[in-house]
Amino acid sequence: MTEPSAGPGQAVPFEAAGRRQISSPAIILAALTTLAVVLRFYRIGDWGLSSDEVFMQRDSINLRATNPRPLMYFLNHYVVRPFLPLDEFGLRLLPAICGVLAIPAFYLVARRVVGTRAALFGAFLIATSGLLVYDSQFGRYWSLVFLLSAVYPYVLYLGIRDGNGRLLALGMLTGVLAVLAHPVSVLPLGGMGVWIVAVYLKRDRLAQLWSRRSVRWGVLLAVILAVVIALRFIPMLQSWILQHDRLSPSEKGGEFLLHTPSGRGVKQLSLLLGYVESLTLPLVLTGLLGIYVLWQGGPRPLALLLACLFLFPIAFIVLVQTRTAVSTFYMSPATPALFIGAGVFLDRLVGLDSTLRPRWLLAALVAAMIFAAGAPTLISQYRDGRRWDFRGAAHWLDERLAPGDVVVSDQPLVLAYYLPGRDVQRLIPDPARFIQTQSALQRAGRGGVLWIVSPAPSHAFRTNPKLKSLNGWMYDNCQLRNTIGVARVDFRQNFLQVYRCPPVVPVGPT
Repeated sequence: MTEPSAGPGQAVPFEAAGRRQISSPAIILAALTTLAVVLRFYRIGDWGLSSDEVFMQRDSINLRATNPRPLMYFLNHYVVRPFLPLDEFGLRLLPAICGVLAIPAFYLVARRVVGTRAALFGAFLIATSGLLVYDSQFGRYWSLVFLLSAVYPYVLYLGIRDGNGRLLALGMLTGVLAVLAHPVSVLPLGGMGVWIVAVYLKRDRLAQLWSRRSVRWGVLLAVILAVVIALRFIPMLQSWILQHDRLSPSEKGGEFLLHTPSGRGVKQLSLLLGYVESLTLPLVLTGLLGIYVLWQGGPRPLALLLACLFLFPIAFIVLVQTRTAVSTFYMSPATPALFIGAGVFLDRLVGLDSTLRPRWLLAALVAAMIFAAGAPTLISQYRDGRRWDFRGAAHWLDERLAPGDVVVSDQPLVLAYYLPGRDVQRLIPDPARFIQTQSALQRAGRGGVLWIVSPAPSHAFRTNPKLKSLNGWMYDNCQLRNTIGVARVDFRQNFLQVYRCPPVVPVGPT
């Protein structure tokens, strides 16, 4: 580690003189990586696909040059597909590998930023995070986004702090890869820009910095980068918002009918609460306390960096949500800062002057509390994969469908994938559509029935208000034939209900 007398942004040694050094960090890191392998690969291919995974499979097989997030699709197409089918296991292979690689990558970067012990604490929390295990077993690109976002902003910071051109080049390269993984990965650059302005662009330093040739070149590259980002991503964001605005009501319904409440302010609060809940409140509080500890005890520029890298992406996503729908997934680039902060807080607990022995006991207890808060979700991950079992519903339906039957489902692409040759219609929460379908079946005279596959709300806040009229119609005109799913030990209950709705027989004059 570098000396505390360094300039702005310079790290101070967290394992100062008088503290006991960690004797075998490589062994601990190897153990954490092995734990990550077990947690991320256990039962990885046991669950059916979700709607997003079906999209991932389609776009990985048929590559499009216009795809705004091509990296994982490219890797699936050229690295996985020649050797493995892009099925439940094949689609999740690379996300699981990225989830494992995040452990050593985070450690190697964080130890140069905050020290070995803090980096190991953070790596432990990453290895056992229920959210990150889910991302690693989900056939999308979010574990790759987390991996690269845990590297490139902090490598850029180290390059700026140490004046190391190689680190700057590595940070730029991994930053480009992160943006290719998903455009939201560009947001930490905004946080870095705020940090650079706050730390370096002061009147007493501006003239001194501008006299350096390397600084002038750096400013030129930063301006070019800002222009490229503006030209590339502002139209992309506008297109994304307009595309959502142009969706018809039928296109907006029937993919994920269970969602959070809407309303002015409520939607933003629900997004933030969902993000905190997914990481667990103890982890978020510990991460924020770690950043505060840095602010109080130094180095303050590092605390400011972590705060900027966390708050800027969060604020941007919340702002975008006032205009269009977003997910907590989009906050992934902000998450590594919390793990670094949590590692710092646990590291400082070890260094407290306390009569408690051994000295690491308090830090281990807090780490155990953080793990315990996420343990129900982690355990539940291996029960149902945190998804609805449309594959199980399809297998159950396949034995009971007659040629003239009509199937309507939430996430229709998934059910159609597991019911090849069947036309699965989108579930729209409008009873009039079902009345029309039943009338058409009656006119056809082939004895066909209507089947509805709908998610069962696990509690009052995980539903769509429009489902009230839909459920009322189903209760009056259909029979519940099966409930498919596995009980979890947390509050997320992903059960599907299958209803059979026979045609209404008109009652003639008596």
